[in-house]
Amino acid sequence: MTDTDLLRQHGLRVTAPRLAVLDALEAHAHLDADEVLQRVRTTLPTVSVQAVYDVLHALAGVGMLRRIEPAGHPARYERRTGDNHHHVVCRTCGTVDDVDCVVGHAPCLAPSSTSGFTVDTAEVTFWGLCPACRSAG
Repeated sequence: MTDTDLLRQHGLRVTAPRLAVLDALEAHAHLDADEVLQRVRTTLPTVSVQAVYDVLHALAGVGMLRRIEPAGHPARYERRTGDNHHHVVCRTCGTVDDVDCVVGHAPCLAPSSTSGFTVDTAEVTFWGLCPACRSAG
């Protein structure tokens, strides 16, 4: 399915900024808003900062993007949605990578107590040093 079809399926208008944001995140996962803006401006040089933020918000709102917020780092966006995967973050440079769910079904973890909540998603962040930072340090 094309990005045009996906936007329409989610009830969103097809616009050049939306397509450019989707393209940027298809090529590079885990970008923050500024990185998305830089990549979008290679094809749409006059796009505004606010337009990119609005697109990220709209696409995350309908579930086309996933927003992750590693502690102490800017929010990042990715197109991989719906599979409840987790992330590993480098403490030094902030590089983020995906970690597949170890159990294979949502929510991946069985909490000892839910306090009455119905749990449908678990968010786990693993922290460490990426290979480049380990080699440098």
